[in-house]
Amino acid sequence: MKFGLFYQLPCADTQSEPVRYQETIEQIQHAETLGFDCAWMAELHFYKAFSIMSSPLILATAIAQRTKSIRLGIAVNLLPLHHPIRSAEDGATVDILTNGRLEFGVGRGAIPLHFAGFDVSRDDSRERFEESLDVIKKAWGPTAFSHEGTYYHIPETNVVPKPLQKPHPPIRVAANSPDTAVFAGKSHYPVFVASVTNPLPRMFEQVATYRAAWQQAPAGVSGAPEPNVSTMFFFHPGESLEQVRQDIEPSLKNYFRSVSGMVQAGVKSEGSQASDESYRYLNEVQKMVDTITFDKINESMAIFGSSQECIDKAKMLHKELGMKELICWFNPGGLVPHEKVQKAMSRFAAEIMPELRAL
Repeated sequence: MKFGLFYQLPCADTQSEPVRYQETIEQIQHAETLGFDCAWMAELHFYKAFSIMSSPLILATAIAQRTKSIRLGIAVNLLPLHHPIRSAEDGATVDILTNGRLEFGVGRGAIPLHFAGFDVSRDDSRERFEESLDVIKKAWGPTAFSHEGTYYHIPETNVVPKPLQKPHPPIRVAANSPDTAVFAGKSHYPVFVASVTNPLPRMFEQVATYRAAWQQAPAGVSGAPEPNVSTMFFFHPGESLEQVRQDIEPSLKNYFRSVSGMVQAGVKSEGSQASDESYRYLNEVQKMVDTITFDKINESMAIFGSSQECIDKAKMLHKELGMKELICWFNPGGLVPHEKVQKAMSRFAAEIMPELRAL
């Protein structure tokens, strides 16, 4: 079992943007000393309360200058929003500057506000995503290439520099809709599945869909040698579940409020409500924001409690999901004080990580 951290970087009006970035960098430095394997950083746009991390590749480069071994992942590059040549160039450059530590997570995106701001239609996001991923992989190849597709027409071009990792940085797909789980499985990509978008027991179904699609891959598909699942949960160990609740509940409430506000802003900019199955969770989160409780979050999206309670739940989830990586979101909502986040990370490393590493 590998262990990761997830960062989204919400920023309340009472918080400083430079301080939020500096604390994130310090926490990832701390994570490296504790033995965490990877820090995953989201790409999100246009809504400060939800996130100020619009350029995670730049942040990864800054962190690389202060760390030596922890891998630096993007969860995820929103491929439909950017030209794939630019994504390939940036990814290769960051892989060099991190000394080959880049994990290149990719996704199609689900937030209406993003598509409106970049003037990209959500209706063709899946097709753009798949074509962009194809172009990026060609661009990272050793020779010049050309591409004639639906959205991108590229004459013979040799993208430089090339990534340090060969044949390219590891690619992992955010499989938060059933369609994407099928695509990733049939294409033999590793996947992320997040509890906030697929609360239990839906996550069990999503991972089962991915594994079933893997077995249905056409002959000749190259990729990961076996299904590879990373799961992300709200995670916070403490002395007891009640103590964890006191530490994290205000931050959780802030997270769900920010999601609701972001969805409303996106709907206003688009003039319609997202109805596609792939974006269903946005509507669901908006509907439940006023009624969701700590107990419901703990049951379906989180691993909270004493260290032993966290170990027991993680082992149960591993038995059902068979994940190879457990990604911990220690501060959803961004309001848990910096020192308490680091304390939770230290407790995890000292008391929980040794019990789960061998899984």
